[in-house]
Amino acid sequence: MKSKLYRYAIIGTGRPGGTEGATGFGMAHHHYRCFNATGRVELVAICDIKDDPAQFFLKKYESDAKHYHDYHKMLKEEKPDIVSICVWPHLHSEMAVAAAEAGVKAIHCEKPMATTWGDCKRMKAAADASGSKLTFGHQRRYIYMFQKLREELQSGVIGDLVMIEAQVGDMFDWGTHWLDMMQFYNNETPIEWVIGQLESHTEKRIFGAYMENQAICHFKWTNGVRGLLVVGEDAKIGSTHRIIGTKGVVETLSERKYRILGNGESEWKEVEVPQGEKGDLERSMEDVVRQLDEPEHKTLIGAEYAIQHTEAIFATYYSSMIRGRITFPLLYDGNALMDMLENGDIGPNRKK
Repeated sequence: MKSKLYRYAIIGTGRPGGTEGATGFGMAHHHYRCFNATGRVELVAICDIKDDPAQFFLKKYESDAKHYHDYHKMLKEEKPDIVSICVWPHLHSEMAVAAAEAGVKAIHCEKPMATTWGDCKRMKAAADASGSKLTFGHQRRYIYMFQKLREELQSGVIGDLVMIEAQVGDMFDWGTHWLDMMQFYNNETPIEWVIGQLESHTEKRIFGAYMENQAICHFKWTNGVRGLLVVGEDAKIGSTHRIIGTKGVVETLSERKYRILGNGESEWKEVEVPQGEKGDLERSMEDVVRQLDEPEHKTLIGAEYAIQHTEAIFATYYSSMIRGRITFPLLYDGNALMDMLENGDIGPNRKK
């Protein structure tokens, strides 16, 4: 049995979601509870520029961890093995890079990766250079139903994959989960090209990041399978995910249930998969720790997976801006959605 305790630190505590003063879900609280449940970490420090949420956090968990206002100082003085980054997306890159350069062994960052494509690449490059294990909050890969469904697809229950479709409320904050799951279903196959379009007419932000009102992302993987993500207003395809094969179709109905019409069957068959004793978030944190115990172990939420579907998001934005198909790799390092907004091409202040 493993007994080593890893030094653990958190950047951005915040208030628990739904409580007074909360500005989000308070993911640091979820991170801490799940990492602590492994029995393998010791919380040595937290960093938050505000005293109130930091002191609330320490009191809530009866912790004597040190509170820092400057994460650079915390990284230098505490030398943590594991760091959680639980701040808004525009800060992810600078903090992940700083943690990697400080020699942090495992950096677990909330999704989405970052607010520009260039920053996403910088995060991964810094982790690769330092040997840090960089992971992201795409814990839905650990939901038993999705894992069972992936096994079914690999067994050939609907033949060879042809098309994977999904619907979602926004492309950047929630769409990062479903594009990630589409990659998961298709065995992490690289994307060849993306063509997309978007509409923005209201001020819509989630955790500070600007979102489109409506969008469509169509793409092709290098194995010939097509992907289609329908986003925002009226984004209804009849199921959350639809996977079409040469011999049938699978549709997800919830995070516990899917239905299948395959191998010549004339009626849908519903399959319900129990959640299990541990939730997806706890299982993902266990896997983050495991990769430190077993250096050759690869988690399901590594940066090498996150960056693939994130490229599709920024490629969709850029495709909309230039009105053309984007062949990978994406060379535009900015955020075309924000560029169009600032130029008055889209958004509530769109030029007439």
